Formats: sequence, C-alpha cells, structure tokens
Amino acid sequence: MHANAPWSPLTLGALTLRNRFIKSATNEGMAKGGVPSKALVEHHRQMAAGGAAMTTVAYCAIEPDGRTFEDQVTLDAHSLPHLRVLTDAVHREGAAASAQITHGGAFTFLPRLANSKYPLSASGGFNSVGVISGRLFKTAMTRAQMDHIAETFVRGAVHAREAGFDAVEIHMGHGYLLSQYLSPAYNHRTDDYGGDAVRRARFPVEVLTRVLDAVGSDMAVVCKICVTEGHKKGASIEDVMVTARALEAAGAHLLVLSGGMNVEAPWAIFGSNMPASAVEVIQHPVMKFATRLMRLVEPKVTFRELYFREHSQQVRGAVTMPLAYLGGAKSLAGVEQVMGDGFDAVVMGRALIHEPQLVNQFRDGTTTVSGCTACNQCVTSMYTAAGTHCVLRGAADPAPNQRPAAA
Repeated sequence: MHANAPWSPLTLGALTLRNRFIKSATNEGMAKGGVPSKALVEHHRQMAAGGAAMTTVAYCAIEPDGRTFEDQVTLDAHSLPHLRVLTDAVHREGAAASAQITHGGAFTFLPRLANSKYPLSASGGFNSVGVISGRLFKTAMTRAQMDHIAETFVRGAVHAREAGFDAVEIHMGHGYLLSQYLSPAYNHRTDDYGGDAVRRARFPVEVLTRVLDAVGSDMAVVCKICVTEGHKKGASIEDVMVTARALEAAGAHLLVLSGGMNVEAPWAIFGSNMPASAVEVIQHPVMKFATRLMRLVEPKVTFRELYFREHSQQVRGAVTMPLAYLGGAKSLAGVEQVMGDGFDAVVMGRALIHEPQLVNQFRDGTTTVSGCTACNQCVTSMYTAAGTHCVLRGAADPAPNQRPAAA
C-alpha cells in the first residue's frame, strides 16, 4: 500500500480537498432549540482557518424524530439559512464543509415522538439503550418505514446541498439507527435485512445508494462506520470488513473509520475514560445520570495515540477505496504513520478543539504534537451554555451560542 502525503490534495467524487486533514463530527451543543448559532459558525470557521481541508458539522438529523436531543439541527427549510452562513464562512477560509446526516433510532432522549409511539430500530422489543431515558420499548421498522427513512436521508442530503455543503457523511456508527442494522447486538431480524453481516449491511447500503443517486454527482458522499463496537456482543472485525466491501461496491467516496458505541462502550469511542469532574458540567439531567452510571461500569482505559490503528489496518487490507483514519491522532508523527499505512486522510476531533490552528502548525513546523491531554472534558462541555470547547483554554463565552447564525 502506497504512502500518502498529508499535504497533497485528495479527490472524493466531485470534491477535491486541499490536504488530507478532516475535522471530525464532534457534537457541538451549538444549536439551542435546534437553531444553528453564531458559535457553531465560528467553531467551524476556525477549523477551516486553521488548515483543515474539510470540517464536519455533527449530527444533522434527517427528521425531527431522528434527533437524540431537542437542541440538535434538523436538516430542513428552517435550518438552511443558518447553515448557509456556516458553509459560506468555511468556504471563505478555503476549506470544504460536510454535514453529518443521521437518525438516532432507538437511541433518543426526545420527550415525545411525532410519528411513532416507540422509537424505530432494526428490531423491536425491549430497548436496553432507552433505560436511562425511559423509552423501554422500540419498534422494528417495516418495509414502508425503511423506504420512508431512506428517502428522508435523501431529502436531508438534498437540503445539505442547498445549504452549500460540499459533502455529506452518512452516520452508520456509534449506536445510531443505521448501526443498529449493522450490529448483531441490535439486529435480530429474520428477513433479508438480518442474520449474517451481508444481510445486516443491506439497509445501510440501500440508504447510501439512494443518497448517491440523488447528490453523488455534486457532492462527496462519505460513510462513517465502527471498526469495533468495543463490546463482546458487537460486530466482529470480519463483519466490519464485509460492510466496508459492500459500501465500496455501492460507490461510497470515502469511509471514516471510527469505533465504540454511545451506550455500550463510550470509552471505546474516545480511547480513554470520562473524568469525574466532567460529569458535573452536564446540565441535562438524564445525561448527567447516564454519564455517572457509565463511569461505574466502564473499564479503566488509558489513552494511547492511534488506538484504532490495528482494527483499521484490517479494513484497509479489505478494500481499495479511500479510507480516513480516526482515533487518537495527535502528532505529526502519528499522522505520517497512518499515511504510511495507506490511509487517505486523517480525521481529528479533540486535538483540533484544543487548537484549531494545529494543521497549520504541523505544516509550518511550529508544532509536532498536540497539547490535548485526552481529558475528555470537551466531550461533556457540549451540555454547557457555551457548547463544546477545550477547558484547558479557559472558559468559553456563552453569548454567541444564544444568537441564531443568520440573525
């Protein structure tokens, strides 16, 4: 596998990126009442100004019932003027903007649902992830509901294009709806969409195909998957390789390789534990309780750079399509290592929240290692009035997060 230069351009479908650095989708907490704020615009503008080739707006729900919280963006006509302000700001800095399009399925904390009594999922019955939110049951999706959701993903992608986004990232990981199809822990169907890894991947592939048909000639269409779910009942690496091959065959322009599950193994997502102090900044009562509960059962995990590398290398060996490495890259040496492994891009989250100028600093030689300590307090800062920020940089101003982006 050839080594890729981190500063060389990368072409993904109709999109060419200026380098190989992508800001990951990390929930920002900057859409109070679902309205994108000026803080959200500035957050992503800084990532673009700091040298990243593309910045990803996290969790853009494809319909209101697809949100996990009320304070999340829904890709609809009401959000478009605000999101256009964001994409214009990113483009002025010479970078591309990606919208992560998703649906939470059984993983939701909404007080009420508009279209169903119980949240949708691959399979019905007891909803273990809903214990902390009071949603004890879930509904197995019918064929008609699957068609509706697939078309809603398409509509979300079209809205993203109208808002000026250059790419969409279809979220198929971390325990949201499409990963509930991929995961044997969630998917117990006995029809063509359940059973072995090939059948479990069928509905996510259908969603990808419809999105590609709608916007694939104009936008990069990216899929985010988990290389490991981080728990014993999750998909095996062999299952993941089957999924990657199916997404490659369907024509995805890029796979972002992540890992971990929001409920079963959140520590696996971050490669380290949540600190006790992080719990206290959470203002959302359900999430505060859930985070405390998780801290009681989570194993001790010590951060190491490139913590998904071994799993991701196996996926790299299974497909020839472009792959983006995600998981603890925080040094120029680490970036060069995964580029040497044959990955086509590096996706970074906490390191860029700590220092949005990090990519420029890597390029200029002024920094070779991020100062991010993986303390994970930025993860829970999304629940504060100011939204996601690095606590090592001091307090963040909450005022821009109270003003709509297009105001």
